[in-house]
Amino acid sequence: MKITLHGIDVQKEFLPQIGILFDILKKRNIDINLTESLLKSLKRNAFQTKGLKSVNQKESIKESDFVISIGGDGTLLDTVCLVGENEIPILGVNTGRLGFLATVAKENIQNSIEELVSGAFSVESRSLLKLESDVPLFNGLNFGLNEFTIHKRDTSSMITVHTYINDLYLNSYWADGLIIATPTGSTGYSLSCGGPLITPGARNFVITPVSPHNLNVRPIVVSDDNEISFKIEGRSEKFLISLDSRSTPIDATVKLKVKKAEFSAKLVKFSSYSYFDTLRQKLNWGFDMRN
Repeated sequence: MKITLHGIDVQKEFLPQIGILFDILKKRNIDINLTESLLKSLKRNAFQTKGLKSVNQKESIKESDFVISIGGDGTLLDTVCLVGENEIPILGVNTGRLGFLATVAKENIQNSIEELVSGAFSVESRSLLKLESDVPLFNGLNFGLNEFTIHKRDTSSMITVHTYINDLYLNSYWADGLIIATPTGSTGYSLSCGGPLITPGARNFVITPVSPHNLNVRPIVVSDDNEISFKIEGRSEKFLISLDSRSTPIDATVKLKVKKAEFSAKLVKFSSYSYFDTLRQKLNWGFDMRN
């Protein structure tokens, strides 16, 4: 078995768990490769990296059976970009705070790796959205797991986002921005802007305005077999668009269209995992401050 490990900025207090993870994998005679960013992070923290190697990330991931993401949800989103259309299963080890996606707590690393090696897991497919444009954007990484966002830039004034579904006019959003979120992304930026929660297996997008001028404009859920396109207007010549944690400025002449990607993200889940348990825990449902 071959496993690639990826991390961006591993915190010093998590290094003991990193050591445990490496020991478990080595005892199982698993071939370990590290991405360059993880190896650099470990070296910065004076972690013993003798015998560990980083390799060409694209080639390593293609040959891997699994990719382990070490960090928070942001690191897992970055891991999805690395894996891309290869659809290698991803296991998220959570060293962050919230962890909707990176679901393995540091206390459960050993049990989780044992279950992974023994095959006691399932693989959950998460739909991705794809951005099409008439100019190259995001260095070819034109897909995201959470959301695509259009946002105002360099001005306090609102922008107007004329929005179309399959070339049919939907609405003109006078707002600070507009979010197109997947079911996975419904617990992220969209949620904080009043969007609904959508279960991961649903085949939908949610269109959520950011601070709309008209309070009667509400989020809308549409099927993900639709194509959503936009025309942007505003006082500024530049606007900001983002795919998950990546962002870039554009001007109003750029043509933008969002649709479902042809491939998906594969996330490793264990029998102890429950999406609804995660929602209750992370959103403090049923928690009474008085108690």
